[in-house]
Amino acid sequence: MRNPFLNFILVLILAGFAASIVWPSGPNYFGREMKIHLGLDLQGGSQLTYEIDTSGLGDKDPKNAQAETVDLMSRRVDALGVSEPKIQGTKIGDKYGVLVELPGVHDIEQAKAIIGKTAQLRFYETKGEAGLPGGETSELVPTDLTGADVKRAEAGTDSQKSNFSGTSPIIYLEFNAEGAKKFQEITKRNIGKVLVTKLDDQIINQATVQSEISGGKAQIEGIETLKEARDTAQLINEGALPAPVRLVQESHVGAALGKDAIEKSLVAGLFGLILVAAFMLIYYRGLGLSAVAALAIYTLLVIAIFKIIPVTLTLAGIAGFIFSIGVAVDANILVFERFKEEKRKGIAVTQALEGGFTRSWPSIRDSNVASLITAGILFYIGSGIVKGFAVTLAIGIAVSMFTALIITRTILRLFVQNKT
Repeated sequence: MRNPFLNFILVLILAGFAASIVWPSGPNYFGREMKIHLGLDLQGGSQLTYEIDTSGLGDKDPKNAQAETVDLMSRRVDALGVSEPKIQGTKIGDKYGVLVELPGVHDIEQAKAIIGKTAQLRFYETKGEAGLPGGETSELVPTDLTGADVKRAEAGTDSQKSNFSGTSPIIYLEFNAEGAKKFQEITKRNIGKVLVTKLDDQIINQATVQSEISGGKAQIEGIETLKEARDTAQLINEGALPAPVRLVQESHVGAALGKDAIEKSLVAGLFGLILVAAFMLIYYRGLGLSAVAALAIYTLLVIAIFKIIPVTLTLAGIAGFIFSIGVAVDANILVFERFKEEKRKGIAVTQALEGGFTRSWPSIRDSNVASLITAGILFYIGSGIVKGFAVTLAIGIAVSMFTALIITRTILRLFVQNKT
């Protein structure tokens, strides 16, 4: 870094690039829109807590069942098109559970109907004189054909069996090789009898077998709406949860509450920046001016990184960002105090500046590494809110080291290069 002017130009280019990302109507980089993603507490939405019934798992590890449940629920939520959902394992007392946060979702009934269904698909034979489910002498006997044997389910319509809207919703099933063999054997021995299809405990199809069916294809009829057919097909495609789940808590965060929290957080952040800048200018004067310039660039860089990653910003995340502002200034204070000590020794200004940065580096390094380790521990063992705080704090600390040691240094080098 021997050419202060060139380095200063590079700093300005970096600041300009960050500002273009931060600017609300700025260009889109990396092939996508650059925007801040707001969490549930800021955007509003719904939060669901499910308890997993592990009593029927046998020898299966409950932790593995929880991980599978989280993964499957995540795929179901993704299919709903929810922006920035959060699905993670949790503990409800001594029981395993899943926490589902759906920012921006205020009509939760559809999500509940899809997310929390066990979605155990099973096919039944009917035994007895009546031969129809619900008859006094009929009996449903489960077969070995289940949803695990379904290769693909697709919703569609059957115009030959029209309802009042002109078409009848239907689900087309395609079995895998093993499922096709099972289905062929089941239809062969049940010609003239009724086969029943259940999703969990609900009958979704009853059909009389006319002949043996080969080829591994079937269809589910009698569905009222195309939306219901699509939702059911999605559940079949995603597969069944490894264990039943029970909704134990449901909460709703209004958009007005989130808007109020954002406004108060912005005021707090702006007030904090003004106070810090005022202190640096009053106490350090010319040096403080360089610190304020570096702090402005620091703010642009952090917000730009939040958009690039992107970080889902929560109220706790904003608190972590505001807290990191103090960390950013702390590094500058260490450098300035070392610089003043070097000047008292009668050393030339340029040499004192370099000495100040060199001598303060071990303290800055050790304190920031300790803070990063703490943030890492919080992220690893914390819940969703604590993790949001840890992420923004870690980003802020990392950027603060860069701005204090590179940007502040570059600005000061430019202004002291000809001083003695």
